[in-house]
Amino acid sequence: MSGPSDNLILPFHLASGVFRGRLARAGRVVADAVGPHNYPPVVAELVGEIVLLGMVLASGLKYEGVFTLQARGDGPVHALVADITSAGMVRGVARYREEALPKGPVVRPVPELLGTGHLTFTVDQGRNTDRYQGIVALEGDRLSECVQSYFEQSEQLPTLVKVAVMPPPEGSLADVAWGATAMVLQRMPPEAGGKNGEDWDEHWNTAVILMDSLTTEELVNPALTPEDLLRRPFHQEQVRVSPYRPVFFGCRCSREKVIRTLATFPREEVEELSKAGSIDVTCEFCKATYALTLEDLDGQTAGSPGSDET
Repeated sequence: MSGPSDNLILPFHLASGVFRGRLARAGRVVADAVGPHNYPPVVAELVGEIVLLGMVLASGLKYEGVFTLQARGDGPVHALVADITSAGMVRGVARYREEALPKGPVVRPVPELLGTGHLTFTVDQGRNTDRYQGIVALEGDRLSECVQSYFEQSEQLPTLVKVAVMPPPEGSLADVAWGATAMVLQRMPPEAGGKNGEDWDEHWNTAVILMDSLTTEELVNPALTPEDLLRRPFHQEQVRVSPYRPVFFGCRCSREKVIRTLATFPREEVEELSKAGSIDVTCEFCKATYALTLEDLDGQTAGSPGSDET
């Protein structure tokens, strides 16, 4: 199989489907997600990590709507959000207090930046459907360790997660792609094609050791195609790949959605906001700004249909 090397999800399996995984490459997506924000480097890397994790988690689900991965804590980075639509559109954002960020190197991003809190997984398939939600405590040094714990505790699936995020060399243009790769490997239960027994335990342990042998440099190396990257550890493990799924950065904000949101505010508050001549609303994900007047609101709110997206 041949295809693009970036902005994709590549499903794969080992041992005839007993072990299944996904590889995510998102250098361009991460660059687009962090580009408008001028994040401090440690915050930008966290955004890249949660975007990648959101991609590999969403790709393991069957849904029509939006998958959201959120990390909230009491540290200087108090919120991270990434969401992925079933069509492959990805966005991410961080909320943080810059003055509280550590001054030196960050070795353990979760306790040092996020602090105590939780990681939340949500699938929203729109109106008239039940939301699926999972929650796990922020326990571990990295977000990938929290995700791994969630699967082992809540889903009871032995899981290995690896994430590597590397910014472009200093002095590069702002729109240069990042090194950004994530991999997840899971041992499937018998009802999903898995196998039990000592031999399969040994096969799983071997697969974990092989995948864990991949270095950060290999994971972010643009010269290695996704297929080449999988063959590095698994060339003797019957690795098989499925068709890749493209992903892209995009935002669901729009002028109409902003108008619908403002229509929910008390009239007095809207009039106060418009005293400067217009109400300027900036999307926190993509930084697009919408300048609206009272006439815009009065002319478009009446009879506007609702929306399940935000």
